[in-house]
Amino acid sequence: MTAPSAGSGDPARTIALLWRHSLPVAAPRRGPRQRLDVDTIVQRAVALADAEGLAAVTMRRVASAAGTAPMTLYTYVPGRTELVDLMLDHLYAQMHRADTTGRPWRERVRAVAEENRELFQAHPWAASVSTTRPTLGPGATAKYDHELAALDGLGLDDVTMDAALDWVLAFVQGWARSAAAAAATEDETAMDEQQWWATAGPLLAQVIDPAAFPLATRVGGAAGEVQGAAWDPGRAFEFGLSRVLDGLAPLIASDR
Repeated sequence: MTAPSAGSGDPARTIALLWRHSLPVAAPRRGPRQRLDVDTIVQRAVALADAEGLAAVTMRRVASAAGTAPMTLYTYVPGRTELVDLMLDHLYAQMHRADTTGRPWRERVRAVAEENRELFQAHPWAASVSTTRPTLGPGATAKYDHELAALDGLGLDDVTMDAALDWVLAFVQGWARSAAAAAATEDETAMDEQQWWATAGPLLAQVIDPAAFPLATRVGGAAGEVQGAAWDPGRAFEFGLSRVLDGLAPLIASDR
């Protein structure tokens, strides 16, 4: 199943759901069973995605997890597209937001990046959703407002602030997709990156001609020796984020 894009549903219905305007109310039921509502549906969907991946989140599976029939679920959420928006906004609302007031701008922007990394590590499926169209819900709005504060007061105009934040978040999301793919490969092969490299590295050395591929042999060997793997998610994040911050520095210095 192709990963969806946020904001691809009907805007009027999606925004009404995100902000909980004019939502249906379930009729009371006998006994202690909890009344079904949008929040419960979203929580069940997030739990399902966390356990089995976003592809597992179908309306039928979510209805089963919520203890209702699929047709009943559609009276609360029009479809999977709107449900994914609700799921993302729920995650955004739950995010940890550090107070970095008064700290240097690099520390503030780094905190934003690390908060998003924590989100994707806890919910890897979220990184697969395109957010070029934001969810426009209360969770996303609070997240956006908080993250813009890291760039406020640096002399950047509003459009540049928005673009700079997009750049930081795009780096983190791209890294998270690679990290999630690596983790999935580890699960499928029952072998982590270090174990794979310990096996594959010596085998490659037996067949590759260093004279034919001098740079690949030298650089790949050096990186593999330091990382103990072909790719290390922690090192990749730190290196990439440092370069993103370095890239922002001249812009901020000139504008200030």
